[in-house]
Formats: sequence, structure tokens, C-alpha cells
Amino acid sequence: MMRVGRQSAKASSGSPTLGPVADLEKHLPAEWWRTIFNATYLKTDGDVVENAVNTAHEVDLLVSAAGLNRRDRVLDLCCGQGRHCLELARRGFKHLVGIDQSDYLIKLARQRARRTGLRVDFRKNDARRLQLRDQFDCIALMGNSFGYFENQSDDAALLEVVHSALRPGGTLALDLTDGDWLRQRYDKRSWEWIDADNLVCRERSLSSCGTRLVCREVVVGAREGVLVDQFYAERLYTAESVRELLARVGFVEFQDHGQLATASDRNQDLGMMAHRMFITARRPGRAGRSRPTLATAKPLFRDVTVLLGDAGQPDPVKRNGKFNAEDQETVVRLKAALAELKEYRFRYIGDHANWLREWSQHPPAFVLNFCDEGYHNNPAMEAHVAAVLEMLRTPYSGAGPSCLAVCFNKSYVRSIAMGAGIPVPDERYFGVDDPGPVNAVSFPVLVKPNCGDGSLGITTAAVTRTAAELAHRLSSLREQLPGRALLAQEFLEGPEYTVGVIGNPASGCEVLPVLEVDYSRLDPTLPKILGYESKWHPESPYWTDISYRAAQLPRKTLKQLTAAALLLFERLECRDYARFDFRADRHGVIKLLEVNPNPGWCWDGKLNLMAGLAGLSYPALLRRIIQSAQGRIDASGAARR
Repeated sequence: MMRVGRQSAKASSGSPTLGPVADLEKHLPAEWWRTIFNATYLKTDGDVVENAVNTAHEVDLLVSAAGLNRRDRVLDLCCGQGRHCLELARRGFKHLVGIDQSDYLIKLARQRARRTGLRVDFRKNDARRLQLRDQFDCIALMGNSFGYFENQSDDAALLEVVHSALRPGGTLALDLTDGDWLRQRYDKRSWEWIDADNLVCRERSLSSCGTRLVCREVVVGAREGVLVDQFYAERLYTAESVRELLARVGFVEFQDHGQLATASDRNQDLGMMAHRMFITARRPGRAGRSRPTLATAKPLFRDVTVLLGDAGQPDPVKRNGKFNAEDQETVVRLKAALAELKEYRFRYIGDHANWLREWSQHPPAFVLNFCDEGYHNNPAMEAHVAAVLEMLRTPYSGAGPSCLAVCFNKSYVRSIAMGAGIPVPDERYFGVDDPGPVNAVSFPVLVKPNCGDGSLGITTAAVTRTAAELAHRLSSLREQLPGRALLAQEFLEGPEYTVGVIGNPASGCEVLPVLEVDYSRLDPTLPKILGYESKWHPESPYWTDISYRAAQLPRKTLKQLTAAALLLFERLECRDYARFDFRADRHGVIKLLEVNPNPGWCWDGKLNLMAGLAGLSYPALLRRIIQSAQGRIDASGAARR
């Protein structure tokens, strides 16, 4: 057995080609996977299965979802050419076994391990015949390597072997195609060039029972003609049917971790690799040994310097351009919460005139970077704070300077999200001196600065419904915020959601319960927005009448939001914690509003509200942020000793 993307096998007749075939299923060998995985497979599927970006992303998710640490014993079952095992070995994992039935791919995996000096125990074996009991902390079937057998009972038998080979409490990780999605969207015919000399033509059809997708692949050489004519199939599992199968075998704690994004050098026909699920489940029982978690890990740095905004300087974002009583209360509550974390010693810095000079001589051991106001309270210089810490080689929490700079520019984030296939609102960009054809915009639209923080410039007047209103709002904002590009963005009027993420891909990301904005008490004549008034004007109905609640979303929608947030977290290089805001349009399509690396840490902010839904207190949330940062720093070897 091996993983299938768009793989190849000898034609059952042994002839170079079968010509036109009316029924693909009649030509499918019962055990097609015994001969399919060879050098041709690496050519036809190399754009995906030899793609370093895919491998790194899949291993990130494996480590995160299974909660792996470097001392775990991990089995990559149906490991192919060993790409996942070798990537784990590069990351410092010491106890790795890779098993596959393909003699060609196992030999290649061993060659690559020797060439790179990485230690992995690669073995040739049929996965169904393993005689291993209670040996592994995690067994992974990656890259669509499940569902090959003719009968579903054989899939169950394989899972029983896996169940026995896991230690009590061990984790199974399954990466497999999303059957519901593929059943509706598979390409019946396609062709693409593999390289300058070879092309592959594919046919697909559902099996007579409708539970398998049967595929034919004809590989043609530009000079040689037909090279192989081959057939394969995969069972189309859904998340629900996998859950039922795992439960029958005896697994517990089923978790669906969302969709796997697939990169391709050719970016043409991705076949069964296009839209995949990542699922974990656990063998019941107590693990043979306890593993350190974020909650029990010893602090890497006990001494924590908390960097805040400068309350003694003007702040153009805050009400009346300065720190107010509610801002001071926020700091008081922060200090009280951090005081409950007895494993750390905290020191607070808010004097921006002197900290840079002081730290250049005596840099702190670790900085909890809560200076989301920016250097000298200039939000455009939030990235500069992280850049200074980088230059001082001082470990710190939160996003790096490049992430903060990119996310400050809303049009950049929108472009990256579009490229990743995440829905975004329609938008018109108005440069600093661009009057623009305002009558070409579809109304209503929300007008806001392209670069900004704290909802500055987004008020009740931001929603415009005519060309005249838009022109007036653009003019007003240019007077208020000179020198800034502006956006006229499709006004989304549906439900508004927030997704919070804590952690890092390499060590594990926790997605907090999704939050929904409750506008039900707001005066219906007011536009439903979380604008400047909702953050800075206590007397405003936007402050008093807007509340939040746990989102009640269909499972599929929740999965899509989670997948989008995790994908953007990685693409934008967020670190430790981040917040992602979404809103539905009038047709129910949920679109990305913005990404917030280093989001508000205050006691009454969205991040803490989501943490509360997850059962975390405010001090516990702050502890998670510190632990995520220090764990990341420890894993990277970047801690100064």
C-alpha cells in the first residue's frame, strides 16, 4: 500500500494501451496498489508528492494536531519515498519508522536518508501484516494513503492493526481525500504535460456502488508513444463515515482538523490530492508515559519584561488623542492577571523615550510585546518595535516585523487571501491623489483607511450608499487622515465572526471557540459595524448595545473558517496568537475582513472573550501566550543563554 494522488499501474491486459474503455471499473485490478508505486508515479505526481512546501505544511499539521514532541515514537505507515519521516528527522525527532510495500520507494527513502545523514528506520512490509503491539505514540497515514482496498472490511482490518500498534493513549493521524467534495467535483477527463517530453491523460468515474472513484491514467511520451495505461481507485470517505469506522474499531476522541492546502509545481489536475481532510483519533487508555504540555512545561525565561504603549505621550488613535481612564484600567487588570502567574517575574516598561537606549546596553531576557500602539504610540510603527527587538537579538512574543508590516496594509492581506482561495469582499482602492470613478462602485460600501489601527476613520458615516455620499466620505477622510490610501469595500451585512488562534504550527495551534457579534440590541437605523465608537466612546450605543456570543455554525462552515484562519496564520507568518475577522455577505458567503497579528490582549477584548468560551480565565490566556512564545523560541534554538 502507498498513497494515491493520481497514481499509475500496469494495465491489466499487459498491452501498451487498451484504447477506448467504456467501463473503467471492469479494468481495475483488485490489488492495483501492489505495482503502481514506482518511478512513473514520482513523475506523474511529483509536482505534489515531491513538493517541499507540501511536505513542510503537512508535517506542521501532523505535529500540531497529534501534539507530538521529539521523544515520541512515530510510525509513518505507507511512507512512500519517506518525505514525512525525513522532514520529522530534520526537526529533531529521534524515533522514526517508515513502512511501505513498494520496494522501489523504500529503497529511494533509504538512499535519501543516507545522503542527508538522517536516521529513520525504513522497512518494506504490507501494512496489514504488521506484528507490532503497543509500540508507537503516533501512527500517521499521510498523503491519501487510506481507502485503497476493494472491500471496506479490509480498511477496518488495517485500522485494527494500527490500533494494536499504538500505545494506550496513542494517536492515529489520517490525511485522506474529502469524499463528499470529490464526488461532486471530480474531473471526468483531463490531460497535462508532466515535463517537456511526457504528458498524462486521465479518465475518472464513480464505481457502480458510488463509494469509490475509479481512475485511468495513460502516460504518453512525445517520441515513444504510450508508456503505460493504468488504473487505480480510492474509497470516498466523508468525515462522518470515517468517524463511524474509527469508532467501530475502538478509537475515541475523533477530531477533524480542517482541510489541507495543496501546492503544485504544475498547478493543473490535482485529482484526489486537491481537497483533503486531516483527522486524528486516539487509542483509549492511559499513555505509557506523560508528555510535557504547554500547561506543565517549565518556563524558558522566568523573568518577563512587559512592553506597553507610552501613557505619557499622545496617542492619535485613542479618544481625545491620549490615554484615558479606561486605558489605565486595562493596564491595571493586566498587571493583576499576570501577578497570578507565579512561575514568572514581571517588569513593566512604557517609557518609549528611554527603553531603546536602556535595552541596547542591557537587553532583557524575554519581552512580552504588548506594545500594540506602536513605537511612540504610532500604529504605523508597530512593526518597528519587533524590528528593534530582532536587532537586539532579544527573544519576544508575537509576530515578527514582516508579518506586522504586511497585515497593517489591508490590501496586501486581501491579495494574499485571494491567492489562497479565501473569499474576500469586493474592493476599490483609492490612492492618495486618486479621485477615482466613484460611480463605478457597487453600493453600499464601507470606506476605511487602507493602513490603520483601532478602527480609526471607521464611524457611522463610513457606510455610504450613493456616489455622492462616497465622494463626500473620501474627501472627509482625506482631510482627517492626509497622505493615506483609502478603500471602498463591499459592505457585508450578514453575521460577523471572529476566529482566535493560539500557538504555532510546529508545536500546535489551538483554535478558540468562534465568536459572533450580536447587533440585535443596536438601533436598527444605525449601520451594524464595529467602528471607532465601539472601541473608544463609552457613551455611544455602539459601546453599550453591541455584545458577543458563541457562534452557532454548521459543522462545515466552522471547518471552513478554521481552515482559512490556520492557513492565513501560516502564510502571513503569524506567531503565538492572532485573530481573524470574517463576515457574511447578503448571500451568506463568509468573507475575510482582516487579520490581526498581536491582537488586543485586554481583559474585555475579543481574544479574551473567546478564551472564556474555551474555559480559560484571563490569567490562563496570558499564560498560553507566554508559553507559546517561549516554546517557539526554545524549539528554534534562538534563546540567548
